[in-house]
Amino acid sequence: MRHRKKKITLGREKAQREALMRSLAESLILHGAIKTTSAKAKALRTVVEPLVTKAKRGNLFDKRMVSKVLYTKLAVEKLMKDIGPRYKDRQGGYTRITKIGSRPNDGAEVVRIEFV
Repeated sequence: MRHRKKKITLGREKAQREALMRSLAESLILHGAIKTTSAKAKALRTVVEPLVTKAKRGNLFDKRMVSKVLYTKLAVEKLMKDIGPRYKDRQGGYTRITKIGSRPNDGAEVVRIEFV
């Protein structure tokens, strides 16, 4: 039984799930908005929001912590220079999830996740 288990597994093992979240986070940072399933978007929110909070502070330590999660230097620079300062006065809730509809082949609920 999964009573009181809060981790969202997405039907994947740990390494696959971490790689998926890192890839989705990088795509969201580089493009500003992405379309994905509802479950992946809800899990992605728990990864991206702490990254934006670290980017708001913007010191060297936080930049190194962000670069541990993101794959490319381009994504790290965009997060630290563009996205972080944009939310200096905001306390949290940097992302918005908007329902689009369902996917035709498997009926999965598709959403758009974007920065507010």
